[in-house]
Amino acid sequence: MADVFSKEKRSAIMSGVKSQGNLATEIRLIRIFRDHGIKGWRRHTPVFGRPDFVFPSTRLAVFVDGCFWHGCPLHGSLPVANREFWKRKLVRNQERDKEVREELQKAGWSVLRIWQHELKTPQNAARRIKRSLAHRSAIRSR
Repeated sequence: MADVFSKEKRSAIMSGVKSQGNLATEIRLIRIFRDHGIKGWRRHTPVFGRPDFVFPSTRLAVFVDGCFWHGCPLHGSLPVANREFWKRKLVRNQERDKEVREELQKAGWSVLRIWQHELKTPQNAARRIKRSLAHRSAIRSR
């Protein structure tokens, strides 16, 4: 079915739609933190790149990446419609992820990216986070 709005009008409408963020995945990760006794995390901390969670004491920034939006090698896919647009969009997201990681590392932060699909195995996600925290603690205590 053809769109009832012009391309310009549709663009104006869509630019007014605000993101809900990745609230469901963040809530799932909070549950993992609590169930596995992971403490010291904060949300909505003003850190470059706006990580989903930070552990200020160890300077660990945690991002939960959606498989579609960040191009998961296992589950990422390109929509059939408007393929070139989506390809550019997803490549740019990946480039921005790299830029954020590099800037945070320059500022002394470590970055942990967790794929959305990894939250389906909470024990594995918790293990990765605990390992990163232990590694960062060891580095910070030197």
